[in-house]
Amino acid sequence: MSFRAAPRRKRLIDITGASFLLLLTAPLLALIALAVAATSPGGCLYRQARAGQGGAAFTMLKFRTMRSGAAAERDALAERNESDGHLFKLQDDPRVTPVGRLLRRCSLDELPQLVNVLRGEMSLVGPRPLPVTDSDYTGEARRRLAVLPGVTGPWQVSGRSELSWDDMVRLDLDYVDNWRLRRDLSILARTLPAVLAARGAH
Repeated sequence: MSFRAAPRRKRLIDITGASFLLLLTAPLLALIALAVAATSPGGCLYRQARAGQGGAAFTMLKFRTMRSGAAAERDALAERNESDGHLFKLQDDPRVTPVGRLLRRCSLDELPQLVNVLRGEMSLVGPRPLPVTDSDYTGEARRRLAVLPGVTGPWQVSGRSELSWDDMVRLDLDYVDNWRLRRDLSILARTLPAVLAARGAH
């Protein structure tokens, strides 16, 4: 079954799942927001332009895990980048706050993206959206933009930051080309164990 064959079913699962999870985690969301705001200057949410379906930019929401002004410090850390391809990853990033490090380890910083799902900008499952500045795809890699990006996806259940750029692209293209509704359900079921294991989370 292709994405075109079941868009309504996938969207229904997205709306139902995101609504349920937001209601379920509402007290936790409030506590996280308070913890972020109380332990470092700045707002509790971080907003960033990400590449969505078809390459269209949208504003993705996350709990802020870095100190204010962290984006301006990225160029100074570029030579320490531990990733390849279009990604910037630094395991011991000095910009990350203590609360932010805990949120990242547990992937709790991603919870506000459930709002993006309700807006129709993201799906519960799909290729992870990358910053617009990191998404100048060419060739085969551009096909990962054929579908809505996801809160979770092949990366999250297969090693996250431990994967190379080529491995990430390969997983995303396999997802796009061989999508099945039961595969989305399988990825959702595997996400919690992957988060608890904290493999590749930083």
